[in-house]
Amino acid sequence: QVQLVESGGGLVQPGGSLRLSCTASGNILGGYLMDWFRQAPGKQRELVAAITSDGRTNYADSVKGRFTISRDNAKNTAYLEMNSLKPEDTAVYYCHAKNTIVGIIEYWGQGTQVTVSS
Repeated sequence: QVQLVESGGGLVQPGGSLRLSCTASGNILGGYLMDWFRQAPGKQRELVAAITSDGRTNYADSVKGRFTISRDNAKNTAYLEMNSLKPEDTAVYYCHAKNTIVGIIEYWGQGTQVTVSS
């Protein structure tokens, strides 16, 4: 029943910032981990950042200190604030939610394109 919709992607110059949003069509309760993945052409999909329902976070080394993941459970929304963007950040970014109690229950967004180029 739950669908995830991403927004906020686009074209930005190196050093710029973007804020991605992921909104769930249904309630995401305390048992869900929320995270962001990205995939560039010809490369494997990689985990960018993750956040638990109580706010614990984890980041890929490549984005640590530049990206911030957050969530607003009342709005059923997760965010990814991206600062000091680099060309290597160019990818399709996907929102993901996983039920930590029943792991087979998970949801993926459609993806949003982020392009960092001068």
